[in-house]
Amino acid sequence: MSTEDPSAVEQVRTTASVETDRPWAMAAIAVFWGWLLVRWTNDFLLPDTVAFPSGKSFFPVAPVAAAAERVGSVAASVGLFGAPLDVVAGLLGFVAGSVPHLPALARGAWLTIVLTVAGIALGFVLAVPLSVGRVYGSRVLRWVSLSYTELVRGTPLLAQLFVLYYGLPLTGIIRDVPGVGVGFVPAQAVWVAIIGFTLNSAAYQAEYIRSALESVDAGQLTAARAIGLSEIEGIRYVVLPQGLRYAIPGWSNELVYLIKYSSLAAFITVRELFFEARFIANDTFQYTELFLLAALFYLALVISASVFMNWVEERTSVPGVGGRRRA
Repeated sequence: MSTEDPSAVEQVRTTASVETDRPWAMAAIAVFWGWLLVRWTNDFLLPDTVAFPSGKSFFPVAPVAAAAERVGSVAASVGLFGAPLDVVAGLLGFVAGSVPHLPALARGAWLTIVLTVAGIALGFVLAVPLSVGRVYGSRVLRWVSLSYTELVRGTPLLAQLFVLYYGLPLTGIIRDVPGVGVGFVPAQAVWVAIIGFTLNSAAYQAEYIRSALESVDAGQLTAARAIGLSEIEGIRYVVLPQGLRYAIPGWSNELVYLIKYSSLAAFITVRELFFEARFIANDTFQYTELFLLAALFYLALVISASVFMNWVEERTSVPGVGGRRRA
């Protein structure tokens, strides 16, 4: 086993930290998550409080709407020179129109996060044996793993959700489970979506991990066998810890993918972020405002996921064994 200069490791991590350091972006993400956590606490743990009942925005609308009207009046009075003020008035109007809908979108964001985290975590549990079977398994295991990954990756996620929700008796089976849909326990549609995202994500993660395992020098497993480890132990304790580091960039892509494509759960009646935005837009006819606001929510979630995965990559980085590389 080779030894590395600790200063070199620290230099790699410091360089990575500088590269991912975006003060304004980090401040905006911190504010977003701070508000989101307070919103969830208020709505889920302290519902119907005197100060902020569930569904009521923390921010007053009237001052912002009045400011938008005043700026718009000034812009109209100065003619062509008021174009910049028109933009400001439009932004203020957008904020005034968006504020009342923030609580509903926050509730939708909660389910979006639940679907994403559950899908990638449970998918990882399935992906590891699929990838190991593909690389080190028998011919039958390789065929089974290849068939599964190609079938899932070759069909649309929306079609998979429709088959699970409408085409199989899965919904009725889950509905009959005691406690489903009671209190904080999600209804059956959410569980079907979690199953669908898990099965879909497992196929993609299996390919990322398979590629990572094949990037590990074959001599590593040979050396593990030479010191008395079985093949399974060699894969578990020697190959996987190295290969999973190579798979982190792929995981980052998969996490971003799941955040965005969790919106497909709206088509099987899951009230996640996109569902809430579409529902409110259909009721208020503010389609542009609501979908733009939902896009900002998704952007904040994606940036948060990217920052988190960069942190994971930095923490697990070992020079020469996966992780970030520097010339």
